[in-house]
Amino acid sequence: MTVDWEVVATGAVAAGACALPGTFLVLRGMSLIGDAISHAVLPGIVVAVLLTGNVASLTVVGGAAAVGLLTVFLIETLIRTRRVKEDTSIAIVFPALFALGVLLIARYVPDKDLDQECVLYGEIAFVGLRTVPFAGMTVPEPLLTLGAIALLNLAFVLLFFKELKLATFDTGLAAAVGISPVLVHYLLMGTVSLTTVASFDAVGAILVVAFLIVPPAAAYLLTDRLGWMLVLAVAIGAGSAAGGYFFARALGDASVAGCMAVVMGAAFGLVWMLAPREGILGRVLRVRRNRRRFARALVLSRLGRGPADAATIAADLAWPRSRVDDVCASLESRGLVTTAAGTLTPTDAGRAYIAFLVKG
Repeated sequence: MTVDWEVVATGAVAAGACALPGTFLVLRGMSLIGDAISHAVLPGIVVAVLLTGNVASLTVVGGAAAVGLLTVFLIETLIRTRRVKEDTSIAIVFPALFALGVLLIARYVPDKDLDQECVLYGEIAFVGLRTVPFAGMTVPEPLLTLGAIALLNLAFVLLFFKELKLATFDTGLAAAVGISPVLVHYLLMGTVSLTTVASFDAVGAILVVAFLIVPPAAAYLLTDRLGWMLVLAVAIGAGSAAGGYFFARALGDASVAGCMAVVMGAAFGLVWMLAPREGILGRVLRVRRNRRRFARALVLSRLGRGPADAATIAADLAWPRSRVDDVCASLESRGLVTTAAGTLTPTDAGRAYIAFLVKG
């Protein structure tokens, strides 16, 4: 079976388009907003279809984006009342709007090529069924749409990088230098809405949420620099999309979108475990290093009061003899102590380190 590069390319472009605004959602602690928007835009899609009679018009994108901004506005309005928290306001607004969209579909567009199942799940494996001519080639229409959205998102991030960075990390400083955090916020939410709607046709809302949040979350564990985080998020998302396609091929009759989400989850799991600074393994190793360093400092501090053998040190520190032997061997290998007739004595380097500990 030949590789369907149209599916791979569409998944990679969708992942890249979502990862750019998704990075700022993760940094702002607004990951659930992406989920809310991806579901709540359904009534905007339905109303636009009712007005135009076409499920593939720009009016649909505009209607959905408008409802996405309305979703953010309603959530923040509830938060400003200080009667409900952010997670509660999200849980109030987006189910209500999504349910409204489902009701509108069932009542007014039962004969249209539109239903809540296709909006929720999509099927990226079918992107090659609707093609258009482009630059002398035949390419999937969703790929062109997502490519345009990806370029638009890239331009938005590059043009407003300073504003996005300041408004994300320090809203007070942003306002002080003349940048409106509210305007930047709604521009970002509009970008998220457009990206979400554009991705519906190819991948569905569930995979959109995964593309928005999982790659940036993994990148967040790998770097502290915003520029590199954006690059890594796009790379992880695109790589997961390609890996998910080949994983689905290996399984045979499996959902390509589902496999992409699984590979993204696996990629995040690996980063979560193995990231040098923030990963679980890195933290465990760092704790072990700190414990060993502290143990060496304690033994050296004891030897600062005079030479002693391992048994005396074990009694003074109330440690097992095996631990004292291990620490003493480590100190000797570093040239901080010498052993003569079973008695440990600090070297010049050891005494200098003891003086440093006392002074510190």
